[in-house]
Amino acid sequence: MRMYKIISAISLVMLNSACFATAPLDKKAVNEFINYMHTAYEFDSAELKSVFDETVKSQRVLNAISRPAERLPWYEYRKIFIQNERVDGGIDFWQRNRETLARAEETYGVPAHIIVAIIGVETRYGNYTGRDRVMDALSTLAFHYPKRSKFFRGELEQYLLLTREQNLDPLSIKGSYAGAMGMPQFIPSSYRNYAVDFDRDGKADIWNNPVDVIGSVASYFNRHGWQPGKQIAIPASVQGDKYRQLIRDDLKPDVDTAVINDYGINGEFKIKDEPQLKVLSLETGEDTEEIWLCFQNFYVITRYNHSALYAMAVFQLSEMIADEYNNINLTSR
Repeated sequence: MRMYKIISAISLVMLNSACFATAPLDKKAVNEFINYMHTAYEFDSAELKSVFDETVKSQRVLNAISRPAERLPWYEYRKIFIQNERVDGGIDFWQRNRETLARAEETYGVPAHIIVAIIGVETRYGNYTGRDRVMDALSTLAFHYPKRSKFFRGELEQYLLLTREQNLDPLSIKGSYAGAMGMPQFIPSSYRNYAVDFDRDGKADIWNNPVDVIGSVASYFNRHGWQPGKQIAIPASVQGDKYRQLIRDDLKPDVDTAVINDYGINGEFKIKDEPQLKVLSLETGEDTEEIWLCFQNFYVITRYNHSALYAMAVFQLSEMIADEYNNINLTSR
């Protein structure tokens, strides 16, 4: 028994070492990138080199991106985000930022409970914004993750532009293993395209300023085509197996609403002015499934994270937060 414990302890140390191991970046790839940034944007090559000399390849980042939560079945994925703690936190965040959320909804047309749920899913309302240096994460994925190296080189480019524009130390900012930052977890290109200075103090601060965070999330959804007042998703029941012909991997609504009854999809619902929809099947873990009809606003949520599971988690959390928030307000009157 004692020998087993010793071996187990050694194995745990080895596992932790592998998870947190760092190594130098690919020198050739880094030099090519530095030359590109100098030519395209007039970055000082020596200054960039000094930054990259302190940047490392992170095995933890590579391990994390190889097993994203979105690969889980729905009944496991849902447990991560649909929790009483996130509902309670959402109500508290809404109450503390009531006026800002109302202004964001009026300005951008995005409901308060959707904005709140996004921040809740991403960082538990700012309580956990990531532990990886963004420079390490983006460089690791740009130069050592061939599957998506082009995308992450673009984000590394955007990150260096962002830090120069904001006069920030690129080695000082921490975020997710994929380089997402701040309370709303914006990747660098999202920050540069969609972040807004919602309190007009001269800076779009998504790290410490809830006003700018709320405005930036609303701006993001607005720019991606959010339709005010429209439905997001509704549950449906099915008969037979013909409905399976309508279940596709594409996230965009691609099924004509008028034909769904022909495929055995029905239920007590009303579809308001939605010409197309997506039929979504979710595993329940009991050899059964939930069937949902998802509309354009559901697709817009997937622009934040390209996953139907993510969008459904945001939607369901937002509904729970809204119900509780409205009940509290009714009770207090």
